[in-house]
Amino acid sequence: MTADATPAELSPAELPGTAFKVLTAGQWAQFSAEGQFHGAPVDLADGYIHMSTADQLQGTIDKHFAGQTGLVVAEVDLIALGDAVRWEVSRGGALFPHHYAALPLSAVKSVRET
Repeated sequence: MTADATPAELSPAELPGTAFKVLTAGQWAQFSAEGQFHGAPVDLADGYIHMSTADQLQGTIDKHFAGQTGLVVAEVDLIALGDAVRWEVSRGGALFPHHYAALPLSAVKSVRET
């Protein structure tokens, strides 16, 4: 996937099948208890759930979660989310996966603490 490509120019084979959502421990506790995640404050303000590809993940943590401990990184199955995922240009002109619905716990493939 190239940073200057638009989503319409990419075939489904060029888009990752998984993405990552960084959560605070409190957000993860609520997500796992409720079975769905409606978003962090920034997600709610923007109208979609921000996620990152594997290549973008460390940059997201460095920029938006610097100095925070107890973070949880959820690996999300984008295929399971279907058309609610849109690839949109964001930081540095790169395409990021944005999810325009509540994120179901059933789409989480794995979690790890950072």
